[in-house]
Amino acid sequence: MAPALFALAWGGNQFTPLLAMYRDLEGYGAATVNLLLAMYVVGLVPGFQLVGPLCNRFGRSTCVRAGLVVSALSSVLLALAPGQPAVLALGRLLAGFAVAVAMVVGTTWVDELTDDAAPTGTAARRAATTLTLGFGIGAGVAGCLSQWAPWPRVLPYLGHVLLVVAAAVVLRGARETAPPGPGPGRWVDLRLPRCHRHRFLWLVLPTAPWVFASAGLAYAIVPELVREETDGLRVAFATLLTVLTLGSGAVVQRWVPALGRVTGHREALVGISTMAVGVVLVAVEVHVRSVPLAVVAALVLGSAYGITIVAGLVEVRRIAAEEELPGLTGVFYALTYVGFALPAVLAALLPLVGYGTSTAVLAACCVACALATARGLAAGGAVSSRATRP
Repeated sequence: MAPALFALAWGGNQFTPLLAMYRDLEGYGAATVNLLLAMYVVGLVPGFQLVGPLCNRFGRSTCVRAGLVVSALSSVLLALAPGQPAVLALGRLLAGFAVAVAMVVGTTWVDELTDDAAPTGTAARRAATTLTLGFGIGAGVAGCLSQWAPWPRVLPYLGHVLLVVAAAVVLRGARETAPPGPGPGRWVDLRLPRCHRHRFLWLVLPTAPWVFASAGLAYAIVPELVREETDGLRVAFATLLTVLTLGSGAVVQRWVPALGRVTGHREALVGISTMAVGVVLVAVEVHVRSVPLAVVAALVLGSAYGITIVAGLVEVRRIAAEEELPGLTGVFYALTYVGFALPAVLAALLPLVGYGTSTAVLAACCVACALATARGLAAGGAVSSRATRP
C-alpha cells in the first residue's frame, strides 16, 4: 500500500519546481503560475470531505485505486497542454483530488494496519513520512528532468504515469481493513467530544494552516526572491529548495513521537514556534536576497512542516472516535492545505502590497499563532488516548 501513497504524493508535488520552467518557456507571469499551484487546493479541500465517507462505503483499496487513475489522468493533461492554462488548471485540480485520497484514505489505512501495541504516533509518522518522501522525491526528479533532460514539458509527467502503473500492480496484494459497507452517507459526524474540543481549537486549528503555507513560501516565493541570483539554474534551484524543505521534514518526522514524550505532548507548540522562525527568515530574505539564507529558510520551514504535520495527525487520532477518524483526518488536512493558496494570494496582491510588507505581516501572524497555542496549552487540555462518545 505504501507505494500507492508514494505515487499519489509524487503526482501532487511534481508540478511545484516546474513553476520557473513555465515562466521561462511559456511566458506565464507570477500570478498565473501561482494560481495554477493553488488550483491543487481546489481539488484537495472538497476531496478531503468526500473521500472519508466514500472509503467507508466502498473500502480502502477501491478508493486508493480510483485515486491512482485520477492521478495518472492529471499527469497526462499536464503533459499534453503546457501552453493551455485552463487544461493545466484542470490537471492540477485532479492532482489535488488524488492527493486527498492518499492523505485521508491512506492515512486511515496505515493507522488500521499498524499494530495496536506500537508506540503512540507510529502510524502518523509512517503515513506522514511516506507522503513526504513522495512529495520530495517527486519534486526532485521532475525538477531535474525539466532542467537537464529533453522534453522538459513532458518527460517529468511521463515518469509519474509509469510509477502509478507500477504502484497499482503492487497494490493488488494489499490487505483490505474495511470491507465495503453502507457508509455514513456523504458527510460524517464531526462533532468533537467536549473533553477534546480545547486541544483541537488551541493545537490543531491555529497550527494546521501554517503547515503548507510555510512550505508554499519555501518553494514558491523564496525561489522568486532570488530569481536574478540563480539565473540559468532557476528550475534546479527551485527543485533544490523543494527537496530541502520536504527532505528536512521527512528527517524530523521520525523523532516527533519522542519529542512529544519529552515535551509533555507539546510537539505542536514546538512545530509552530519553529515555523515562526522560518517565516521571519523569509521576511528577512525579501530584503537581503541571499542564496545561502534561502537554503537556511527552506531547512527551517521544512523541519517545522515535519513536526507540525505529525503532531496534528497525532492529535486527530487522540480526539477522534474510530468511525470518525477518516472524516476528522480530512478536516485536518483541509485546514493544512488552506495555507497552500498563500503564494497565489501574495502574488495577486503584488500590485498593491510588496513582498516586504506582506511577509512581515505573515511573520507577525505566525508568531501570534505560536503565542496563542502556548497560552491554550497553559490553560488546560489534558491528553487521553482515544476519544469515545460522551
